[in-house]
Amino acid sequence: MILSDGTIKKMIASGELKIDPLTEEQIQPASVDLRLGRHFLKVDENTVESMTLDKEIKYVEFTCDEVIIPPNSFLLATTMEYIKLPDNLTAFVEGRSSIGRIGLFIQNAGWVDPGFEGEITLELYNANRLPIKLTAGRRLCQLVFAQLDEVALNPYRGKYQKQKRATGSRVYLDK
Repeated sequence: MILSDGTIKKMIASGELKIDPLTEEQIQPASVDLRLGRHFLKVDENTVESMTLDKEIKYVEFTCDEVIIPPNSFLLATTMEYIKLPDNLTAFVEGRSSIGRIGLFIQNAGWVDPGFEGEITLELYNANRLPIKLTAGRRLCQLVFAQLDEVALNPYRGKYQKQKRATGSRVYLDK
C-alpha cells in the first residue's frame, strides 16, 4: 500500500519516519520531494582505465552550490535530507516529471530498503544534448513510501547505512 500525505505526516509527527530537514511544501499527495544537496562525486576518468566490480573506484569529490552536468555525463549527488525508515516501510526514489522533461535521469537504483538510515545518493545522468545546471536546495526527486505487510525479518543494515554525502559504489565489498 502506497502511503498518502496524511499517513506520511502522522508517521513523521510520531517519529516513526524521519526526514530532516523537511518543509510542509515538500509533502505531496503520495510522496515527499527531496532536494539536491551540495556534495558530488564523479569517476576520476583521468586516472581510471576501466571500472570493475572487484576493485574500489576512484572518484573526484567536490562541494558546491551549483553544478553543471555536461551532455551524456554521469554524476553522483546527495540529497539535503537525512531519512530513517522504520523496519516495516520501504521507499521508491522517483525523478520528478518536470526534471525528467529536461532530460535529467535520476536514480538511486530506485529502491530504499526498510530500516535504511542516511542521505540518499542519487545517480544523475544528463541524456540531453545540452549541459544542465543544477542548484543545491532545488526539489529534484521524490520518495514514494510503501507499507510492508509485516516488519522485515532482515531490515537493511548494509554497507551504505548512515551514509552522509554522495557515496560511491561499494560493490567491491560484496562477498
